[in-house]
Amino acid sequence: MTWYVVETRYDGDKYVDVRPRHREYLADLSERGVVALAGPLEDNVGGMIVMQAADRDELQALLDADPYHLEGALAERTVREWKPVLGAWLPQ
Repeated sequence: MTWYVVETRYDGDKYVDVRPRHREYLADLSERGVVALAGPLEDNVGGMIVMQAADRDELQALLDADPYHLEGALAERTVREWKPVLGAWLPQ
């Protein structure tokens, strides 16, 4: 599995109505061990997600199934592969 850091930027205030469905979707992914961390940025213009996927294709499918994407609440999404090597939250 590969780790990814996803940064999103909202499209205006569209995210407000979609947020409950987005959080429900991410909660399900979290329960399945896909999402490690997720939340809005302090200025409320977007958010960050740290997640795992087998490859970029699987990641793309997961991100495209997010209600924020499906319902047009995102203006931008940036994905970076990440290779964490230190940290209390890393599995042994």
